[in-house]
Amino acid sequence: MFVDSGVFNWVILPLLIYIARITDVTLGTMRIISLSRGLRKIAPILGFFEMIIWLLAIRQIFNHLNNPACYLAFAGGFATGVYTGMYIEHKMAMGLRLIRIITRYDSSNLIRILREEGYGLTIIDAEGNQGQVKIIFTLVKRRDLPRVLNYVRENNPNAFYTVEDVRSAAQGIFPTNGIQNSLWSNFLRYEKKAK
Repeated sequence: MFVDSGVFNWVILPLLIYIARITDVTLGTMRIISLSRGLRKIAPILGFFEMIIWLLAIRQIFNHLNNPACYLAFAGGFATGVYTGMYIEHKMAMGLRLIRIITRYDSSNLIRILREEGYGLTIIDAEGNQGQVKIIFTLVKRRDLPRVLNYVRENNPNAFYTVEDVRSAAQGIFPTNGIQNSLWSNFLRYEKKAK
């Protein structure tokens, strides 16, 4: 059974281009994020497949220059691929975050909860514009960030906190919540040793 050339040119080919663009831009987004996280071994692999797929898509565009549906599919696939790449990266929750919590009020309950949950803490007594404060530093896996911020809001709602991206870290205390056995965490451990 053969597909009508009109259906192929105006429906199937643009759909294939759209899917190819989603895939190559998603890989590109993941490659850039991997580079920013210091994952040097995975970035070239993602880049290789990204370029192969891009070449296949762009070849079809040049073979069908008179087909505006292909142009729309190419651009639409790019936009969707950017979103898809960010969504996947968000779900994978790669990397570490440094949380700096500054509180003027009693933070003993917050400190106790974070320690019971297994988070490593560094606590400094300091002085702010309005008197004595405690500065609490903790390094968390990105997937744990919402949980830790929830503890801060529940136990010290007026605390000032900042969250920073951490490119790399040595040592540290992290809760054991099962992530150590995942494929992705094993890869990250391999990447860390390779450095």
